[in-house]
Amino acid sequence: MAHIGSCAPALDDVRIRPYGVGDDDRLRRMSERLSRNSLYSRFFSGTPRLPEPYLAAMRRLDHWDREAMVALLDGEAVGVAEYCRDAVRPHRAEIAVLISDPWQRRGLGSRMVGYLARLAERRGITEFDADVIPTNREAVLAIRSGWPASRSDGSGGSARFRLPLPIPAWTPVPVQAPIPARAGAERVPG
Repeated sequence: MAHIGSCAPALDDVRIRPYGVGDDDRLRRMSERLSRNSLYSRFFSGTPRLPEPYLAAMRRLDHWDREAMVALLDGEAVGVAEYCRDAVRPHRAEIAVLISDPWQRRGLGSRMVGYLARLAERRGITEFDADVIPTNREAVLAIRSGWPASRSDGSGGSARFRLPLPIPAWTPVPVQAPIPARAGAERVPG
């Protein structure tokens, strides 16, 4: 979708697709658009960039037991949502989401989780587990928005949510009005 005048990209400008082998460099570059707080909220540690073991795991996706979706804008990654099936309880999977700072609180994470959940369901997964740092208010609110009846088990310094599929309250996120861009930051349609 073309961006007109001084309008920043909208949610509908973002393309979401399965993560592929060519996305490694895009994911590395996304690290530049992640604050320390975003990295801490996702990895539960004070890492200055995406950890190498995480990047290596993303290269080993099998697209069945371990799957990821990537959100792209103009060929650059702005988000990633993934699940990893539980080997002992194969009907369950751990889910994690990482959205670049400029795209947080715009509905992208919820949209990605919705697509990932539908894919997981087709593969026999009936529940997601999500560990969230309790201070990550946006993530807790997003979970409660999709799963209004969800409650967390607060063991080990994180809030652990058990999330049944399908998502009870999931509906595609409505198109948002574009957010005005910074002065002089016009985009060329591409």
